[in-house]
Amino acid sequence: MKEPGRDGTAHNFVYLIDDDLAVLRACEQTLKLADIAVRTFRSAEQALAALDEALPAAIISDVRMAGMSGLELLDEIQKRDRDLPVILITGHGDVTMAVQAMRANAYDFIEKPFNSSRLVDVVRRALEKRNLHLENRSLRERLDSLSEHPLIGQSEGIQRIIRMIDSLAATDIDVLILGETGTGKEVVAQALHARSGRSGPFVALNCGALPEPVFESEMFGHETGAFTGANKRRIGKIEYAADGTLFLDEIESMPLSLQVKLLRVLQERCVERLGSNISVPVTCRIVAATKSDLKRLSEREAFRADLYYRLNVVTIELPPLRQRLDDIGMLMTYFLSKAGQRFNREIPTLGEQEIFRLQHYDWPGNVRELKAVADRLCLSIDDGLAPIQAASVSLGAQLENYERGLIRDALQNAKGNVSEAAEALHLPKKTLYDKLNRHGLDPGHFRE
Repeated sequence: MKEPGRDGTAHNFVYLIDDDLAVLRACEQTLKLADIAVRTFRSAEQALAALDEALPAAIISDVRMAGMSGLELLDEIQKRDRDLPVILITGHGDVTMAVQAMRANAYDFIEKPFNSSRLVDVVRRALEKRNLHLENRSLRERLDSLSEHPLIGQSEGIQRIIRMIDSLAATDIDVLILGETGTGKEVVAQALHARSGRSGPFVALNCGALPEPVFESEMFGHETGAFTGANKRRIGKIEYAADGTLFLDEIESMPLSLQVKLLRVLQERCVERLGSNISVPVTCRIVAATKSDLKRLSEREAFRADLYYRLNVVTIELPPLRQRLDDIGMLMTYFLSKAGQRFNREIPTLGEQEIFRLQHYDWPGNVRELKAVADRLCLSIDDGLAPIQAASVSLGAQLENYERGLIRDALQNAKGNVSEAAEALHLPKKTLYDKLNRHGLDPGHFRE
């Protein structure tokens, strides 16, 4: 049980306020027996003065008191921290006051007379909500410091990709990125560019979005008079990306006839504009991306085998979102934060049940679809996802999710110490390491 601190930060204890000493002592004893730390006050004024010393995780207050009332206290708390849960104790039959309290953003109200289990249940739910909100607030602050296109996640899959980017960024080697639609292939390409130290621009070209007649000119450039309508010289994307990065998305859509020219550029590191015999040195790095199996396409002669082998020197394979369950909460928090800024809306807070539902959706559109869902949630529009029914999630999946949560909590409490976590879970350390690997949990993330 955590005791109150004096450093001004939020703590896992509650303020209990009542001018009736008998009620105050009875409620205090009830909360302490439930292992809930509590500080008691005989007036709202005393509690407000104590807020400067230590901020509680929740406040419980009687409504009718000498001096400042519980409703006036609620109004003062709202000015300081709208997300601090305030639970009001109302007299029997005082329905109008209860409605007024809820409209004033009270977390809940308890009607006298009440039993101890009712008090404990409401307080525990308030503490859970407060802790979740503070975690989300801290996460938003950390995520807001990231770049516009960050790589977010603690799963082993995304951490492996971050390590690859750090290792490859400063080199000149061309890279192939493989991943399903919406997994973040362009985000990875931008991260490679951002960490490369290159002075040139990041230039993106979607090979599937250009009609074949204009593709060659767009890619390689042309001279004046090279073809009908070529009224002036055009610098192609390869030249424009000088000293930078050229990102070729959906490279499987590139016409076969132009794949030969791209292969020559990659091998000789020079390019010739249409209608010119002059070779221009290529100083950009090529990063290609595809959602298709290029090897299989090459075997069917739908993609040039020589270009495939030239691109396949270094491949970064992105996992689909359904394989990154532990990243979903962090990603959703980031996208909700960005959506709130973009739409000037209050950012919704997701609870355990909402995260559980998101983790048991297939996400065919991957991270891109998750971002769209975050936008809809921020706009208070139905997220469009089918509700999770108990029967639709297998018992095994529910048990896996529950086990992951228990292990995560144990690591959090042990600050990443695996031996302490194993002891708390009554597991052999080797068994816990096996489970950490299976769930993609890294103890290092809990040591900060």
